[in-house]
Amino acid sequence: MSYTLTLYAFEDATDEQRREAEQRFREALDAALGDASLVAPVYAAYLKIVAAHGEAPAPDALTAAERELLAHWQAAESAAVTAAFGPNRYMGEAQFEIGI
Repeated sequence: MSYTLTLYAFEDATDEQRREAEQRFREALDAALGDASLVAPVYAAYLKIVAAHGEAPAPDALTAAERELLAHWQAAESAAVTAAFGPNRYMGEAQFEIGI
């Protein structure tokens, strides 16, 4: 299963800067999850957990597998944001959208 990645609301960036940030994000996300083929299914599972329990669910509301998946996704996403934007993570209102 593949995924798409788009950077939005990054008004001061050139097209080249946006593409480079997207590429860094993608490479870091793929590496953190182990392979590009894992991004879509892990993200889909993450979205199901968030839909059922909210963005910051109480740990006791989740199964052990859900807690592990949530933590794994959040760590991968954090690594990807850091790779895309640098350690400061401040690029205005830039946001990534992942499509599956």
